[in-house]
Amino acid sequence: MNATPAPDASPRSPRRLWRNARLATLDGEGWGGIAQGALLTAGPHIAWVGPLSGLPAHTVVDEEHDLDGRLVTPGLIDCHTHLVYSGQRADEFERRLAGASYEEIARAGGGIQATVAATRSADEDTLYTQAALRARTLMAEGVTTLEIKSGYGLTLESEARLLRVARRLGRALPLSVHTSFLGAHALPPEFTGRPDAYIDAVCGWLPALHREGLIDAVDAFCDRIAFSPAQTRRVFEAAQALGLPVKLHAEQLSDQGGAALAAAFGALSCDHLEYLGDDGIEAMRRAGTTAVLLPGAFYVLRETRVPPVARLREAGVPIAVASDHNPGSSPGLSLLLMAHMACTLFGLTPLEAVHGITTHAARALGLGDRGRLAAGLRADFVIWQLDHPNELTYWFGYNPCQRVIVAGEART
Repeated sequence: MNATPAPDASPRSPRRLWRNARLATLDGEGWGGIAQGALLTAGPHIAWVGPLSGLPAHTVVDEEHDLDGRLVTPGLIDCHTHLVYSGQRADEFERRLAGASYEEIARAGGGIQATVAATRSADEDTLYTQAALRARTLMAEGVTTLEIKSGYGLTLESEARLLRVARRLGRALPLSVHTSFLGAHALPPEFTGRPDAYIDAVCGWLPALHREGLIDAVDAFCDRIAFSPAQTRRVFEAAQALGLPVKLHAEQLSDQGGAALAAAFGALSCDHLEYLGDDGIEAMRRAGTTAVLLPGAFYVLRETRVPPVARLREAGVPIAVASDHNPGSSPGLSLLLMAHMACTLFGLTPLEAVHGITTHAARALGLGDRGRLAAGLRADFVIWQLDHPNELTYWFGYNPCQRVIVAGEART
């Protein structure tokens, strides 16, 4: 641990000492546990972390907070959501229970298309109100950083509206929001039979959305019911020309070689990955691409093909876990439940799952300033009523979150 406090964020930044804590810093491969720990924050950053007995003498502190031995972890990060949309698809859930497949529903005009229709008809304030309620539900369990994708508008105007709502959430809530443009999510009805023309349109929208400051990364859905590798490549080339990082919905329903393609563009992450093969794993390893597992969609769609966790682990590919919140295949709003399901359904260890919603989730978003408790990083952390961090993956239907600190300030 650092022995010397980092410089203040600014001369006027309040310095707060959070003492008498059991820290799980996750700064390294293990839990990074410190039994009698303390955090010193200076404004929005962590200035020092370590055993309380090691706090440098004569450290100036404006406020002290006694945490009474409670567990503290980094703030949770949900690195894959589709949070901004209108409507719901409970009817499709019922149809799947009666035997219809996700692909059958999508090809019959349901699925993403159904949400697109509902979302296009909703105004910005309605979308914001609905999305803010969902965001607050995730926040209540300790989520401090959230990725939000577009993809339910599929026109320039509608996609921009979704991304503006996401930006608005980040300004209005004590939450860090990062956006991904997912115009290549599905083929809209007005482009039926003309997927290449639609990809032309998507690539044409990118510069305007980028100039407006609405895009942090570019995503696409590469699969049998979505877009081909060649079409996905064109989107990625357009993103690359603008200096935007890419990520990909890959190998969810079949192996299209999407992960290897994304890795060739240095993708931040490849997500889903149930059908990921060895070539894709090796390409991701070489590129440093994070694997994002989405157990909520696996569960709701009653899939049976499990992502190749053991091979990802052996290859040293970082593994993140996310909620994939969306109205069709993962209508859940609990990142802790997803961590539990990643253990029970996919075979992650509790340590891997907790790193998956902190350290590796930050990596999947290209964020090196969070996901751990270390000097110089953002002061995003959660205080829990738990004895050990492995309990974050053990309980479900129970929220042990007691207090959340975002950029050094207690969230109310």
